[in-house]
Amino acid sequence: MQTNLRNRDLIGDLDFSKEEVETVLDVAFDLKRKRALGEPHPYLRDKVLAMLFFFSSTRTRGSFEAGMAQLGGHAAFIESKTTQIAHGDTPKEIGEIFGRYFDGIAIRHVEWGVGNRYITEVARYSRVPVLNMQCDIYHPFQCLADLMTIIEKKGRDLRGKRLVVSWAYAASYLKPISVPQSLILQMPRFGLDITLAYPPEFGLMPDIVAQAQEEARRYGTAFDIIADPNGMEEACRGADIIYAKSWGPLLTTTDPEEGKRIQDQYRHWIMDEAKLRVAKPDAIYMHPLPADRNIEVTDGVLDGPQSVVYDQAENRLHVQKAVMALTMA
Repeated sequence: MQTNLRNRDLIGDLDFSKEEVETVLDVAFDLKRKRALGEPHPYLRDKVLAMLFFFSSTRTRGSFEAGMAQLGGHAAFIESKTTQIAHGDTPKEIGEIFGRYFDGIAIRHVEWGVGNRYITEVARYSRVPVLNMQCDIYHPFQCLADLMTIIEKKGRDLRGKRLVVSWAYAASYLKPISVPQSLILQMPRFGLDITLAYPPEFGLMPDIVAQAQEEARRYGTAFDIIADPNGMEEACRGADIIYAKSWGPLLTTTDPEEGKRIQDQYRHWIMDEAKLRVAKPDAIYMHPLPADRNIEVTDGVLDGPQSVVYDQAENRLHVQKAVMALTMA
């Protein structure tokens, strides 16, 4: 167990070493057990977390607020539009001042080309830990919850198991690419073989893909990419875990109308029962939610026996509590 996480930031998935992530998971499993047994665990009594949101949320806000309360502290919800950020407060001011008011700063900012830079700049000036609740590049807490869920369902020895990270169609807005990027960075370190599948216009950031390939080489796992207009079923064949969700063609275009036109060409990239049937019989389906029902994924898959989406959502609470306890105590 690593004991050097106090006052550490978590912005990118590789900010914590594999051993440090294992420590987070050990603590998360212990906190999940304590919650199940009703054992008090006020490790952050009298501590306050600033939660600064530039993008709306359901699970993120709920799980961080509940987690801080269960740890004996308080979470202050701050919507960026209700602040002076639009009228002069820079990341330096937020880091310097919130770092003096609060014991930790958590930020969700997914604007393409802006979010990660903003969070990193706040961290530069903050004297307290800065936690990334999702940016345009990474979604580390979702990925930690996903890893915890996979371990619960597939065991700690994941070598030889194959995770499919697949694009799926959605009719709603062009979603961030941070979830698939975090998955391909983190999961090879724990022995999972990765298949990344998407239509040609939906590639991820080249430097992130290169880092993921390097992690796969380092840990001796496979990393394959299927960039094909009809590659979803091929990717799912023989899979142990299917993580199919939508993201925008942000490296092709940042124009919402053009992006929507491209996206609408691939309505057949829906996660349905037929694609689940070609995976292994005990395969699990994952999604961070919210999902566009019967557009991105069918009700039969999302609500079916192989879906673990609600376990993923619950595990957000436990991994976030673990990181907060380890960094803010």
